[in-house]
Amino acid sequence: MDSDVKIPKEGPKDGKKVFKKLRTCSRTFFYILNREFGHLKEHEERASDVLAGGIMQEGHQCGMLWGASLAIGAEAFRRCTDKNQAIAVAVYATQKVMESFSEREHTINCREITHCDFSSKLSMAKYFFTGRFLHCFNLAEEWAPEAVSSAIEGLSKNKNEPSKACLSCTTEVAKKMGASDEESIMVAGFAGGLGLSGAACGALAAAIWMRSLRWCREVATKSSMDNPYAKETLDRFYQYTDSKILCSQITGKQFKNIEEHTRFMNNSGCEALINVLSNS
Repeated sequence: MDSDVKIPKEGPKDGKKVFKKLRTCSRTFFYILNREFGHLKEHEERASDVLAGGIMQEGHQCGMLWGASLAIGAEAFRRCTDKNQAIAVAVYATQKVMESFSEREHTINCREITHCDFSSKLSMAKYFFTGRFLHCFNLAEEWAPEAVSSAIEGLSKNKNEPSKACLSCTTEVAKKMGASDEESIMVAGFAGGLGLSGAACGALAAAIWMRSLRWCREVATKSSMDNPYAKETLDRFYQYTDSKILCSQITGKQFKNIEEHTRFMNNSGCEALINVLSNS
């Protein structure tokens, strides 16, 4: 594993400016962390637009967390020579970032932060006219330094420990969808509902991002929010799960650690759902 990335102690101070330029919270934090790590990824970052608003504006985990986790996965891939170690590090670092975010917002869910149902035009109008959207811009500005420092702290974990067999449901989805080794580790932190939190399905988020990435490589400049394949993936997921989306409800489990999640995967956990998502 490479030595730790060095960043200024004060961290990035332009979260609001970046957010205004890139327009989605997920892409903003994917970009901010990638920039700090010294590896920007235009297509991958643009593809993350679909995770904004809590996975296609469904109101689940904040897009800032999904974007940060993707950047963490990319850095874990670069730092770790062993994929098992990379998965474990990506999950742990994602958890550290989520802890930092939750301490500030007391929730990880978009709808509880924005007070907005993005599927409702009336709710969206209220979100903008009341100025609630300014909270998200201010959050991007204030949390960005903490996000970077938490990510780096998490990425430094376990670097001298021997690797153990690790499986991530999200990595398995990505691999079945033709992901490169790097791409499959980039989504590793989504496992178990993002950092094993049991929240909205990480495998779904990984599949949507993979479909969007493929689209972004074919369609220049446009936001992946315009990607029609993401909606198809979401619809097929809801059809299969009978409209359930929380990992804890789908699996009937709350994973305590990556070892427990790995045992679940080794026992064919979510195998059918992974096949549905990878073929959507």
